[in-house]
Amino acid sequence: MYHHIADFVADWQVMTGYTVTLFEKITDEAKGIKVHENVRTLERLAWHITETLPEMGTQAGLFDHNELEHIPVPATMAQLINTYQTYSQKLIDAVKSRWTDEQLNDDVNMYGQTWTKGMVLSVFIGHEAHHRSQMTVVMRLVGLPVPGLFGPAKEEWAQMGLPVME
Repeated sequence: MYHHIADFVADWQVMTGYTVTLFEKITDEAKGIKVHENVRTLERLAWHITETLPEMGTQAGLFDHNELEHIPVPATMAQLINTYQTYSQKLIDAVKSRWTDEQLNDDVNMYGQTWTKGMVLSVFIGHEAHHRSQMTVVMRLVGLPVPGLFGPAKEEWAQMGLPVME
């Protein structure tokens, strides 16, 4: 749980950089491949991450309304990335303008539960990490390279001349 908005903003900027790095590896040819009936496509996962920003932000009172509600998935990954970056920045701007450090212990109603505002910020971070992890598995299954986000990926170990970890 966050106690300082500046800490969230610093973390968010790093994490959204990881998200963009991942999104950029997804080709328009591979984005819609369905690997299993119970697994979302890469395009759907990327759009879910994106559309959750204003959806959850609206629930928390950071946005007045969800501007992406009922908007279809963009036609290309480039358009999706642009939308993600726009709403990621809008989230930062809203947090900085609408909340203060002193308010991060205040309660908000989120999906029928009571969360603190600091917890809302933590869930934004955790939600993306959860779905980025899903995406890396799907990326491997459809033959896309997986970037190392919190450490080298298999391909990056090899590029460094190190034995690939098992």
